[in-house]
Amino acid sequence: MPSPILDAARDELQKIKKLADKAIAQLSDKQLRTRLDDESNSVAIIMRHMAGNMRSRWTDFLTTDGEKPDRHRDREFEDPSWSRADLEADWEDGWRHVFEALDPLTDDDLQRTVVIRAEPHSVYKAISRQMAHYSGHAYQILFLGKHLKGAAWQTLSVPRGQSEEFNRRMLARQKAGA
Repeated sequence: MPSPILDAARDELQKIKKLADKAIAQLSDKQLRTRLDDESNSVAIIMRHMAGNMRSRWTDFLTTDGEKPDRHRDREFEDPSWSRADLEADWEDGWRHVFEALDPLTDDDLQRTVVIRAEPHSVYKAISRQMAHYSGHAYQILFLGKHLKGAAWQTLSVPRGQSEEFNRRMLARQKAGA
């Protein structure tokens, strides 16, 4: 049976991933590792952190604490010397854990209790918490990408000065389908 809540969560998480993927794709290997200052994270560090979080939170999602004992969160914030291919493989593996954990869930699971760092959450709250976390980091990646690419950045949304035209096209598309 379809679940509007879980379908919406999957859809939003796919959009978050797609946004970050498109930003990452525009960056050179050097730009992936660029930090704006000593206290900032690079895109590579954010990718590594998100992947580590995803594996920890979503592995055995319904049955074990979301902060796994083998996770070393602080290491996620060290500058990885990994190749781009290894970073992207780690990133994809993290997202795979998210979607594989979500896929079997049903509406009946939404009120079940899961634990994250010994704190109980409903499944619904845990999903919402992770969506907020991932979207925050995706927008950090987007910001860094836009900053690092400058004028070479390819916009991922409606370009400046084109909102009215975009709205006209969307309205025309809606009317044509109605």
